[in-house]
Amino acid sequence: MTVVERRAALERDDEFIVTQLRNRDEIRTLLETRRAYTAYALGQLDPVLFRLTDWWIAGGHAGTTERGAGRDALLLHSRGGLGNATFALGESGALEALLMTHPGPRQTFLTCEVHHVDTVTRYFDLEHRQTMIRMILTAEDFQPSADEIEVRRLTGAEARTINSLYRTDGVPSYYSPRQIDESVYYGAERDGRLVSIAGTHVISAASGIAVVGNVYTHPQFRGRHLAQATTSAVTSRLLRTCREVVLSVDPANSPAVRAYARLGYQEVARLVEGAAVRRDASGVASTMRRIAARLRGRGVGGELVRVPAR
Repeated sequence: MTVVERRAALERDDEFIVTQLRNRDEIRTLLETRRAYTAYALGQLDPVLFRLTDWWIAGGHAGTTERGAGRDALLLHSRGGLGNATFALGESGALEALLMTHPGPRQTFLTCEVHHVDTVTRYFDLEHRQTMIRMILTAEDFQPSADEIEVRRLTGAEARTINSLYRTDGVPSYYSPRQIDESVYYGAERDGRLVSIAGTHVISAASGIAVVGNVYTHPQFRGRHLAQATTSAVTSRLLRTCREVVLSVDPANSPAVRAYARLGYQEVARLVEGAAVRRDASGVASTMRRIAARLRGRGVGGELVRVPAR
């Protein structure tokens, strides 16, 4: 297939070229255009984590100027201590080409954009899916908590206590001492008992971004600004090495949204996340589509995937 023929194929609404990405700098360039949304994925570019990832792009052919015409999508599959995760970015048609051929593990925790949901649910059962607000903060916008609430940094030696607090509502929690020590966690106590906590999902000094998460307060102690105080402490610490800090919050949780806004966090996007189970349980269908795409794409350096009309 000539360059002209390849471009003609890419101009069709139903065909995409799928290639695997292995160059971290190239991937970073794609992610940097949406830093607030792609914060988790940026963290996966750190060398230790990068070895546990697979990156796929649909749209333009690798190494040509055809990429970036608004028809691209990026799909990340990662493996880690908390299990499998999948992250999607880009145009829905291109994303479907990726999910048709490289859907990833049978079970994963999936993060996508709101406009991806119809596409994603053709290939995954998305359990307990939740639309979340993505908020971002910089050092210039940060307003530390003014409440005189004593908080302290937590260590891995307290992993059992931390997991016990997270399990209050019956949700499993298995954070290891190493995971706590390698992250940033702050807690607030009452009568010697840990009752509120905030931590992190991602810290990437190389990318200059971090993700705050695992914010939780025992039901008996809510409404006392404890979560705001612990989140403030975590944010302050992260800003020493990162120029931006992001977090996600349920839009229905008005008190939390207001608390984060008081710290200086601002909404920049909406995303959807949830546990996902691949509909093609055996993987046979995606394997057959992948083989056909490779045969169709011989000579173009990738898999030529034809997306069904919707």
